[in-house]
Amino acid sequence: MKKINLTMLMDLYELTMANGIFQSDMRDTITYFDMFFRRVPDKGGYAIMAGLEQLIEYFNDLHFDEEDIKYLQSLNLFCDEFIDYLRDFEFACDVWAVPEGTPIFPMEPIVTVRGPAMQAFMVETMVLLTINHQSLIATKANRICSMAGDRPVMEFGARRAHGYDAAYYGARAAIIGGARGTSNVKTAQDFGVPASGTMAHSWVQLYPDEYTAFKTYAEKYPDSCTLLIDTFNVLKSGLPNAIKCFDEVLKPLGCRPKGVRIDSGDIAYLSKKIRKKLDEAGYEDCAIVVSNSLDEHLIKELDNQGACISSFGVGERLITASSEAVFGGVYKLAAVEMPDGTVVPKIKISENIAKITLPGVKIPWRLYDRETGKAIADVICMNYEKIDDTKPYEIFDPVHTWKRKTVTDFIAKKLQIKIMENGRQVYDSPSVKEISAYRKQCVENLWDEVKRFENPHAYYVDLSQDLWDLREKLLKEKQ
Repeated sequence: MKKINLTMLMDLYELTMANGIFQSDMRDTITYFDMFFRRVPDKGGYAIMAGLEQLIEYFNDLHFDEEDIKYLQSLNLFCDEFIDYLRDFEFACDVWAVPEGTPIFPMEPIVTVRGPAMQAFMVETMVLLTINHQSLIATKANRICSMAGDRPVMEFGARRAHGYDAAYYGARAAIIGGARGTSNVKTAQDFGVPASGTMAHSWVQLYPDEYTAFKTYAEKYPDSCTLLIDTFNVLKSGLPNAIKCFDEVLKPLGCRPKGVRIDSGDIAYLSKKIRKKLDEAGYEDCAIVVSNSLDEHLIKELDNQGACISSFGVGERLITASSEAVFGGVYKLAAVEMPDGTVVPKIKISENIAKITLPGVKIPWRLYDRETGKAIADVICMNYEKIDDTKPYEIFDPVHTWKRKTVTDFIAKKLQIKIMENGRQVYDSPSVKEISAYRKQCVENLWDEVKRFENPHAYYVDLSQDLWDLREKLLKEKQ
């Protein structure tokens, strides 16, 4: 993709607040902001973290062009000194984040930004935009691919995406979530993932008849021949012509067909009929690929009906995550660091309990059963705390506090890693394929009860005793 300076992709209030801070005695104040989300999409048991590589790229390229400066001056909102500050802007924040591909849960910090208040304010929109979008698509892809099981899912949604960047990065996120490849050639090229695609109905319509279209394609691509057989009539025309093409074109060349694809009709019924006819013709190894507005629910229904499907092409409902419009991540102030180094925790209170924030500088931990490797729970701790996994550790429900459990024989791991230090990158992103493999391993470490689609078990995200006490103290003080 052509590199675009995204520094100005922010909400105006981020700049008006920064300008106000610049002119006050809070100018050098250091703040801590957390990004977290409140609810897993689709009533699922977990979400998948994605978008970190693009967030790092954004941080690395933060600068205001002279064109930006002139535009901001034209608004007559900012003092000349602040404009000069922006002209010589240098990003100076520390940033921690949960690695891409990690299963994530509500309320735990997935990105933490520490730095000058002005700068921490200004990056809010892009932190949310980048992580929200790709995490939403990666989570949806993970659901779809989990339902598909061992059968490959290919991302086919570019033409239905909400803009070219959503198509490009959405395909990347889909691979992280488990898709084996994408029809989006640009994403495949730039991120080193498989590109997938054969023909459209227009190819078949272009030729004098269906058989000629199939024959021409098979002659051009004998080693990777997948034919689209639903342009006219699957069982009366498409499939017989495909088998004839396999017999008359591929077989003499010593080649085997890769597959047939259907994109319409009663897919369950048609796939069973197709499988029977292909097997009778001696093409038991010929795959049946299906598409047509698929998602995890339709895949489940097809399986319930005994459909014979080898792989799936999933488009609009994946690339748009059509069942959930937004991921819902938010970016909230958690603490202010005073000049003497004292950290003052901050809390946002709401009548909506779900919107009460967790104060202070925090680190999320994940506890794993040492014997099974399965994740037991997450614990959000104060940054000065360390979970000693050589000793028993008590966890408790932060709402129903009488629900307590002592964990033994476990491994404790911090979830966040440092990605930026004083505005400089200190973390190298893995490849998309590596992230997808990491996601697969992490998901395997979740209990099946957390991964089920209907009424998944609520995975516990607990608070350390110190964090719980701090929150209760601040709540009482604000009454």
